[in-house]
Amino acid sequence: MQYPRSPKVLLGGMAHLGRLFDKIRMRHKGLIQDYNYLSAGFDKSLLDMLQLDGAAVETRVLQGGTDQELLEWVQSTARPLTDDEIRQWNERIMTGRPQDEGATVRYHRRLEEIADKRGVSISSLPPIQTWADAIDLDEGRL
Repeated sequence: MQYPRSPKVLLGGMAHLGRLFDKIRMRHKGLIQDYNYLSAGFDKSLLDMLQLDGAAVETRVLQGGTDQELLEWVQSTARPLTDDEIRQWNERIMTGRPQDEGATVRYHRRLEEIADKRGVSISSLPPIQTWADAIDLDEGRL
């Protein structure tokens, strides 16, 4: 099975942006269907921060182009970000953990799903603590 790149991979110095492009490309090729997509999770947070419309990003990605060309489009279209905003965003992606009881329940449920897919107990999974690690674990990078 193919997966989008890790949310930890930087594109233009920004975490998750390349993954967003991959998810759009892969979804429209029928390779992924059950992913949070544009209106939830990291996708929504990134689009909100950049003040970009998900449909507009999707349309532009589907027009084609390299990651660099898409990055240039984002940089010319999105709200300009300071280096500090990008640093904070990347830190949020790299170190973000469940912050409340509801998120902790969702995180534990995600780990249970991963363990079920692998046919193992949750205690046998590698010890992880962040949402990005859960994605990488689920997609076989950890």
